[in-house]
Amino acid sequence: MKRTITLLTLLLPLALFAQRTRTPVDESLKMDFETYDPPSSLVVPENPTTSAKFPFIDIHSHHFRMATQDLDKLIKEMDELNMGCIVNLSGRNAEQLKAMRDNVKKHGYEDRIAIFSNVSFNTMDEPDWSEETVKQLEFDYKNGAVGLKIYKSLGMYTKDKAGNRIAIDDPRIDPIWAKCGELGIPVLIHSADPKQFWEPHDETNERWLELKLRPNRKRGDDNPAPWAQIMQEQHNVFKKHKNTKFIAAHMSWYANDLVKLGELLDDMPNVYVEIGAVIAELGRQPRNAAKFLEKYQDRVLFGKDAYNPEEYHTYFRVLETDDEYFPYYKRYHAFWRMYGLNLPDDILKKIYYKNALKLVPGLDASRFPK
Repeated sequence: MKRTITLLTLLLPLALFAQRTRTPVDESLKMDFETYDPPSSLVVPENPTTSAKFPFIDIHSHHFRMATQDLDKLIKEMDELNMGCIVNLSGRNAEQLKAMRDNVKKHGYEDRIAIFSNVSFNTMDEPDWSEETVKQLEFDYKNGAVGLKIYKSLGMYTKDKAGNRIAIDDPRIDPIWAKCGELGIPVLIHSADPKQFWEPHDETNERWLELKLRPNRKRGDDNPAPWAQIMQEQHNVFKKHKNTKFIAAHMSWYANDLVKLGELLDDMPNVYVEIGAVIAELGRQPRNAAKFLEKYQDRVLFGKDAYNPEEYHTYFRVLETDDEYFPYYKRYHAFWRMYGLNLPDDILKKIYYKNALKLVPGLDASRFPK
């Protein structure tokens, strides 16, 4: 006991001295996570890339006003990017799709712009919904639709009359998936959101900043369902409809786990993926991503999602160059830096246009190299 008291007597003055001499925090040096974004002092070769090395097809774009928008301006921007063809996934209903097609024809851009059809799930409780939706799909196909886009609302927001979430693998949708296979048109489907949206919004979440800036993106197991369940519903459809070609949007949200994505592609040979809105995941793992794209070079398509011309430059730089440590264009998507994959020409051509030409009927191949 005496020994313990003596030790405390010796240590106490040292602790008090440390407290007295601790340097006070300069309040002016405090900053939040959003503010800290210093320019890099790293000096390395830089190859900003504003035009793709080869003409490319953007399989994932949205132009809701295509029936009335200035298509000459759009084509000019596409030419500057070396975009050979853009696929508008927002064909909406049959009347709007026809109006879009008419505007494209009027301007003479049928070889540059393709449109996918959309279907509504809001009236699925009606007894003739499946039959009528199949008829609409056939009508849209005859009027120029070259594919079907399924929005994430299916499996997330759309509910039946009883207020229950409509699952992606609801058997009432089976005739639509089957009809797409019969017509030979692909289904580009976006299901769920990044898995991090379902995880705790704390210091361990890579999407912390995005969830702070966009709090409506936060999900939970009951809002609307567990992430794994929604994705499994998607995979159930892929496996059930082997004669239909599916394009999983955003690499099916597995761009951060390419081993798992490879297993899924091996298990489902009728499934393809596109890289829209996930280039930041590929750009932070250049060696691993390059190996994946080499192995699955016949299954990956170029996509962008939101149409902002200057943002394509980051995609070109990641895919084409061997640049190191360059920024992504949206910090709340990726606070890390990008690295170029330096893909060989034969793989670039497949991702940029060859895979899309094989998958989507009616695209004009004459604009692209052999």
